[in-house]
Amino acid sequence: MTPKAFAKEIKAALSPHGDPDRALAMRAYMRGQFEFIGVPTPLRRQAVLPVFKQLSIDNAGQLLAYADVLWALPAREYQYVATDLLARKWKTLATADIAHLLTMAQHASWWDSIDPLAGVVGDVVKAARVDTPGAQATMDAALQHDSLWVRRIAMIHQLGWREHTDEDRLFGYARALAAESDFFIRKAIGWALRDYAWHAPDAVSGFLSASRDLMSPLTLREASKHLPPIR
Repeated sequence: MTPKAFAKEIKAALSPHGDPDRALAMRAYMRGQFEFIGVPTPLRRQAVLPVFKQLSIDNAGQLLAYADVLWALPAREYQYVATDLLARKWKTLATADIAHLLTMAQHASWWDSIDPLAGVVGDVVKAARVDTPGAQATMDAALQHDSLWVRRIAMIHQLGWREHTDEDRLFGYARALAAESDFFIRKAIGWALRDYAWHAPDAVSGFLSASRDLMSPLTLREASKHLPPIR
């Protein structure tokens, strides 16, 4: 199936479920930045599943082409379908493909598209580390990127890694981004630390205690939600 034909199939799958009233509410929730068809997530995923099952994806180039054609469409649900497909087929990707994902992240960017992409990037990096210890260096470079959304991906790419988390990188990234004033960066730092705190609460508590003067109140609040009070 060509990317163009794939996009046509996805449109045909979603269009019958569009709800104009819901679309207005969804657009308002996203501060009017994106157009919506008005299809809620469970229904969207159910509707496109038969199309996904038709796909025979043999390489990363095919997968990224399918994602790109959806990313370029105006309604927000199509970007959601793209991230769903990437998440479903992430094992097709390698570290060489991360640059492409980070380029996608710089278009139609908001937390709702960035966070799923971060999950895909994280899966690829984590798997690559098994045979390529330096794979995570791609995230070191992303941390320095001009785009705040790429930096957010770097900050949260280890979500859910638990005992596999590179603690030095996690804390180092948090310190490196701590001075930024952007809400989404500050929130990302807190989220990443809070997630790791489920596995290593003492380590996160110690980090927050030592770094509290560097972190914003938002970051400290998010990071310490499930921890004893910071001293």
